[in-house]
Amino acid sequence: MTENPGTNAAVDADALAGRFAQMFAALAGNIERVVRGKREKVELALTCLLAEGHLLVEDVPGVGKTTLARAISASVEAKWARIQFTPDLLPSDITGVSIFNQGTGEFEFHPGPIFANLAVADEINRGSPKTQSALLEVMEERRVTVEGVPHPVPRPFMVMATQNPVDMDGTYPLPEAQLDRFLMRISMGYPDHQAEVALLAGAPTGAVLDQMPPVLSREDLARMIDFAQRLHVAPPLYDYLVRVVAVTREHPDLRLGASPRAGIALLRAARVRAAAAGRSYIVPEDVKALAVPVIAHRLIVTPEAELRGRSGADVVAEALGDVPTPQAAGV
Repeated sequence: MTENPGTNAAVDADALAGRFAQMFAALAGNIERVVRGKREKVELALTCLLAEGHLLVEDVPGVGKTTLARAISASVEAKWARIQFTPDLLPSDITGVSIFNQGTGEFEFHPGPIFANLAVADEINRGSPKTQSALLEVMEERRVTVEGVPHPVPRPFMVMATQNPVDMDGTYPLPEAQLDRFLMRISMGYPDHQAEVALLAGAPTGAVLDQMPPVLSREDLARMIDFAQRLHVAPPLYDYLVRVVAVTREHPDLRLGASPRAGIALLRAARVRAAAAGRSYIVPEDVKALAVPVIAHRLIVTPEAELRGRSGADVVAEALGDVPTPQAAGV
């Protein structure tokens, strides 16, 4: 019997998607050992990492933002670094500096903490606009240019920034250009009662983090990233995604709609979600599930709409309801 190459390719893709789903579940389960009761947030953070995006976590102190970052890096044998943003932090404190070596007679580059697989920018809105802008190039191009010389950051690479939405004294709001470089914005939220009881009854978080075994190597993670971005997307889904993004640009409650970067980010995240579900193709539900965390923070609501209690998330939800969902778009 003659084999159909197309059928064999589909079977192979399905098998790889199943393996991807197993590895994704193992990662999430390992992280949940220390970040209890936050499975949805853990999966969103991993989706962001595997889509090669950056994550903005907006929440009050003490809900596990830094713990989440440390748990991710420990689970994939990755290097992590924490940068505490303060008003006196300089751009060179993040990117690194070139220092003259008298022995060799040449300048040597000393990399800053941004040269990590997972860089935690803690309280990013406390840094000055000049310091915040030091992240613009590296978040988009995965490299840092110092004195005209580009220095690539390692792969995988993710900036996980945090900001406190309550204490706004002495802060500098992130500009739209900076917000648009974050693939997602999420809020950790407080744990439920049972999760908080388990947290109090368990071992100290620091000790557990130090003992966490790695689930994947960085090479495994890179292969997962490459596989997810090769997932099949049917033409009707491209059209659907563009229509959802376009609705925000015409909405009367918005001063600024979503950029083309938002559509690209949503597609990358949807591919990861599909692979995590064991599928080798995306479906409209993947787009719908991720549209709010990927798009809402990129929108600017008009002052009149804000007075009515409207938010970017409301507009995205409305756009998903207005745009017809394509039928049988998966295969």
